[in-house]
Amino acid sequence: MSIFNFFKRSDIECPRCLGKGFVDLEDIIRLKRQLKWVPAPCAYCNATGRIEKEMLSKVAVDCMYLTIDLPESVIEKIKEGDQETIEKGQQRERFVDHLIQYAEQHYLNQNMDAESIANLYLSTEEENAAFSVTKEELIKYVQGVISLKRSERN
Repeated sequence: MSIFNFFKRSDIECPRCLGKGFVDLEDIIRLKRQLKWVPAPCAYCNATGRIEKEMLSKVAVDCMYLTIDLPESVIEKIKEGDQETIEKGQQRERFVDHLIQYAEQHYLNQNMDAESIANLYLSTEEENAAFSVTKEELIKYVQGVISLKRSERN
């Protein structure tokens, strides 16, 4: 082993984007993050395609909250293992999971369309929701849930 190898940082191919530096639809499906992520530069490796090996033990590859649209300070807190920030991310994931289940239930069991589901949600659930969402955003999101359910049925 040469002295240069000793000081070389131990890095590996990013398991989230598979070294591409970009999370595409195939990665999203592989990591089971449909309806939770969109194709974008990889936040896990900061779009470099490589991560330090220690990152694997600090942050789950499929950590929903670690996305490129967060402020750099929040990304760093997640990567450092800040418990308050991680809990906020877990709370956000629970909110999204509840929203998906709510939309699926009303679509599958009551054959409601996206706008009807959004209206019902805003009139009955919004007060208890941990995060706010506009009606337009909600309709678009519920349409995504419905589209995914339709594709799973076919």
